[in-house]
Amino acid sequence: MAPRPAVGRRAIEVLLESELREAAGRRLVLVDATYDGPDRDAEFTVHVDGRARRVRITDQDSLLGIAEAWQRHRAQQDPAGDGVLVVTGSVPADQLGWDLRAHAVRHRALGVDRAEIVKQLFGATDLDPRMAGERWLLDALLEAEPLDGWPRAGSVLTRDRAVRTLLAARLGLGDTGSDTLDLDADTLFAWTRTSVGPALFAALSAPERTGLSEWLAQTVGPAAPTLLALAADGRGGDALPLGALASAALASAAPEAATFALGTLFGPALGSFEELRPFADAATGVLTRWIAQAEGSGSQREDARARVLDVLDHADRLATDARLSPLIGADRLLPSGYRARLRHLATVLDGPDVATAENALSELAEHQLAALYADSTETARTAVRLVRWLATPTQPVESVAQGVQAHLTSFGWADLAVGILAEGDTSRDPAVADAYQRLIGAVRARRTGIDEEFAGRLAVWAEGASQQAPGGALLIEDVLAKAAVPLSRTLKRDDGAQDREQGRPLVLVLDGMSADVAVQLVDGLDRRIWTEVVPKPERGEKATRRAAVSMLPSVTTISRASLLCGQPAEGGQRTERAGFTAFWKKRHRGAQLFHKGGYEGPPGHRLAPELIQALASDDVVGVVLNTIDDALADGREGARGRWRPDDIGKLPDLLNAARDYGRPVVLVSDHGHVLDRTPRDGQRQTEAEGVLGARWRTGPAREGEIELSGRRVRAGGGRVTLPWREDLRYTARQAGYHGGASLAEVTVPVITLVPSADLVPEGWTLLPAEDVAPAWWDGAAAPAGTPARVASEPAPVAAVGPASATLRETRLETAPAVAEADSLGRRTVRSEPYKALRKFVRGAPSETAVAAVLDALIAAGGKLSPGAVAAAAQAATGKSERNPERFATVLERLLNIDGYPVLQLVESGRTVQLDRALLEQQFLEDVPGPASGETA
Repeated sequence: MAPRPAVGRRAIEVLLESELREAAGRRLVLVDATYDGPDRDAEFTVHVDGRARRVRITDQDSLLGIAEAWQRHRAQQDPAGDGVLVVTGSVPADQLGWDLRAHAVRHRALGVDRAEIVKQLFGATDLDPRMAGERWLLDALLEAEPLDGWPRAGSVLTRDRAVRTLLAARLGLGDTGSDTLDLDADTLFAWTRTSVGPALFAALSAPERTGLSEWLAQTVGPAAPTLLALAADGRGGDALPLGALASAALASAAPEAATFALGTLFGPALGSFEELRPFADAATGVLTRWIAQAEGSGSQREDARARVLDVLDHADRLATDARLSPLIGADRLLPSGYRARLRHLATVLDGPDVATAENALSELAEHQLAALYADSTETARTAVRLVRWLATPTQPVESVAQGVQAHLTSFGWADLAVGILAEGDTSRDPAVADAYQRLIGAVRARRTGIDEEFAGRLAVWAEGASQQAPGGALLIEDVLAKAAVPLSRTLKRDDGAQDREQGRPLVLVLDGMSADVAVQLVDGLDRRIWTEVVPKPERGEKATRRAAVSMLPSVTTISRASLLCGQPAEGGQRTERAGFTAFWKKRHRGAQLFHKGGYEGPPGHRLAPELIQALASDDVVGVVLNTIDDALADGREGARGRWRPDDIGKLPDLLNAARDYGRPVVLVSDHGHVLDRTPRDGQRQTEAEGVLGARWRTGPAREGEIELSGRRVRAGGGRVTLPWREDLRYTARQAGYHGGASLAEVTVPVITLVPSADLVPEGWTLLPAEDVAPAWWDGAAAPAGTPARVASEPAPVAAVGPASATLRETRLETAPAVAEADSLGRRTVRSEPYKALRKFVRGAPSETAVAAVLDALIAAGGKLSPGAVAAAAQAATGKSERNPERFATVLERLLNIDGYPVLQLVESGRTVQLDRALLEQQFLEDVPGPASGETA
């Protein structure tokens, strides 16, 4: 005889709600099933037609038992007379006598059809046929019904709809009221990390767990059973970390040993090793998507980062406990793998050639957590930059002018890199820290040699250098005349009509700003607003930033006064204000100079109303900002050597005001500075005679010092002794110092910026961001096999020349591109589609300019700033493109056939992007190569 079906309380309730409506007065219900409940007898209440009726269930295995139960029920006092006895049990229905059946509803034992009950609960008229044979699903749907009932399912309750609804009710996966449940691996792995989800799954019956696992395996993928097995084992929180370890084990050099060790972590949750691969793939896919979220922007970025690292740090702990770590090595996903790659990089910084360090950096950057450990990755990249710099061929210092220019375009970048390394690595790995310390030592040794050689040139130059005979150098007292005056001249109309208004420059003097600080500040400016401009270079040369030479000694009272007076001077704020006004009065311009305290606004004002009025006028305005110089005394530099515009008090507000009033800006310093990088218990102050400042004195020169005299020396009676070694000081310790003869102190960065291309002076040109950094910063290393170290003796100075890269890792190389007759750009402008389209674009650039731009974009990987694009056109044609954004817009109209984005401005106008594949498809599909003998 087949076993009798077992029913639970909910099935009985639904049966009674249906049958008692048509059985008024009946108090006995015989059910052809056994009761599957915690007690043999149970009591509860059901509501029928809005009326509550008491129910008692009794499960009997004999006719006598059934008869006795019925008699007791009839004998019990029941004032309302509506109590119902439900009899279940193992007695066959055909053995029940007519005396019992006469009192029963329908006069027979009622069968329980779970499918029919489920159909009623969902309000469906039909049921998916597959569900009829799945008792686990039907029972679960009966047991898990919410208090407010299941949502209506429409005419047919499908199996998928039923399981999705069950998952929402049982495990919290989705919403029972939703028509759809978006289930994927991300959702399932995220569920394993909830506090109650895996515990709920573990509490289900074995048949229900099996059924749900099989359904999820079909829906989500083959990783689901292993994941749910871990949840059932109480280890749902380990699912994602174990998936990451599985991926590492399968990719290891010894996969068999690694997967064997991994098996001890999975235990019985892993049915077979064949299940490991899909589980690992699913887990890494989830983590890769989470990492992408953590690398993005928005308020959720930090939460996503913390979530990823929490999972992967857990994976590393599990690997350590199982002694799996040595077998998985430098895995590309685990934090331990990142640290292993970083340690490897540290070991090769002292290696025989640059290529080894480059390869180690590439491996580190390819790790999936490289962007999440952005600070550490950038520090490592900076270390390799210094390795390149140490391997770069050099030339001797030939003059003071060459030395300060080389410092601004190369040596100062090395100082910036040293400052980044000096902060230490966030991993706090002693081996990495020691490697960085050694690298800093090698760089400082080379820089010391350069400073010594420069000091020798400075001593000779200072004897006779003057405004009339500067020796090729830009003197600090000439900065206003050479940088601010051109920006103040009457602006001409392009069409030759009447002159426009006079230029009104804002001169911002950042006291103590050295070359490395200037690099960072300018890089932090919004290139959509500010365009850097410089005088046009001589033919055959590239445009570059300018550097001036400070007065000697390089102290504020001498250098800043000379800068603002436009002639050698010495004094404080009164002298500076009078000299600034007199300088511009000679040029028939009004001028106002604001010092600390004079430009800061009262409560409720960003800037002083007097300064705002000055900026709104036609006067030339100067502002002196002391943030950097003050930081040398209060220790800020000692803790962090990096600078952003927001770090300089009121600088962002001043730049915004300059933009609003259409003012070009001269960003300049009065001198640079050196930092105190000696340990707290290291170098003490140097005892010496004639001490007049931290870095200058009178008296005979000793080791690391030089005596200077002549027209450039404005203190000490015209003869002073200055240290060129950065580790010498004569006063109490501070974060940094100035006044000495090192390149970092004597070099004065001169940055000129315009908020509109219409403000570019005659004879000036824009300086693309791509043309700022030295080649070694971006990655132009010495040939393979070049030693990565130099001797500790004085090193010659790097060649002075224009930069060819930027902090943003892009590079502009136009010369080779425009020289090739069969370059992609040249072939494009020869094509018939291009010629046809050009007829409809008013003011289209020349074919030479367009070809040069296309080739420059291709050489740079498809992306350049608008300034770099305009510079590429100018380099090819000699014609200045004064408005880079407008030029890029014309190129868009010229190249985008039928709206297809061959070339477009992206990133809010900061980048010009070329789609090379689309360019070739639109213009070159039928264009042959150049004919024989054809030249550029």
